Amino acid sequence: MSQPAPTLQSMTGFARSEGIAEGLAWAWELRSVNGRGLDLRLRLPTGFEALEPATRTALQAAFKRGNVSANLTIRAEAAPALAPDPAALEQVLTLALDLARRIPGAPVPRAEALLALPGVLRPATAEVSETTRATQSAAIRAGLDDAIAGLRDSRAAEGARLGQVLSALLAEITTLRATAAEQAAGQPEAQRARMLENLAALLEGQSLPEDRIAQEVALLASRSDVREELDRLSAHIEAAHALLAEAVAVGRRLDFLVQEFNREANTLCSKSAALSLTDTGLRLKAAIEQLREQVQNLE
Repeated sequence: MSQPAPTLQSMTGFARSEGIAEGLAWAWELRSVNGRGLDLRLRLPTGFEALEPATRTALQAAFKRGNVSANLTIRAEAAPALAPDPAALEQVLTLALDLARRIPGAPVPRAEALLALPGVLRPATAEVSETTRATQSAAIRAGLDDAIAGLRDSRAAEGARLGQVLSALLAEITTLRATAAEQAAGQPEAQRARMLENLAALLEGQSLPEDRIAQEVALLASRSDVREELDRLSAHIEAAHALLAEAVAVGRRLDFLVQEFNREANTLCSKSAALSLTDTGLRLKAAIEQLREQVQNLE
């Protein structure tokens, strides 16, 4: 059975899963944004701190990069029963009876008025059996797996969109590279002719040794020859396509590769002796910058 083709993963996504187990409603919310590494931030309600190690392990296994936050909310389905707080009830009853004795003709405090006072009635703490707690915890952990799968799908959908954008930018860079190659083809010869013309004007009939002129022309030609930069840029484009096809956790490597793209474009501009080639080099740098910005969204 063939394995599914790898897909690019963005570092941006959102997923939610929820359910009810043994009268306990739970909901997981996972969010992910760009990050240099993998940064996990967990928010678990009181009483469920024991889930943190397993939650952290599951997230680390699923994701390699990104700032990932996981938030678990818990809510009891049934409203908790109320029970009087003996100490609080005794205190307010003593105060109320004492006050009634000190005021002539005052009525005896009514029970419902006392029970309505803040702090007298509190939610009854129901004991949860180990079996019930285990069932609830298992459902919550399963819900975490569903949320992780949803976040992976969300990041994959965003990754597919990024893949299309990156492919389009690489196609634009390839076209600009071909344009630069055409514009630079005659640059060394044009530089040589311009140099000889300038020398002739400066010397005004005088002459320099042929070997000296040949040396200067050769040096000028080497300084204006951008074939090596263009060849390296072609190699970088091929490497970028290969990484996009590899897909899995390639964001950091692509980021480093784009730095090499930019280095070649900078050298091309610095060696340019024609306005047309300089313009192409600047457009090339702009496309590479867009590529860099998009690559930084990849896992």
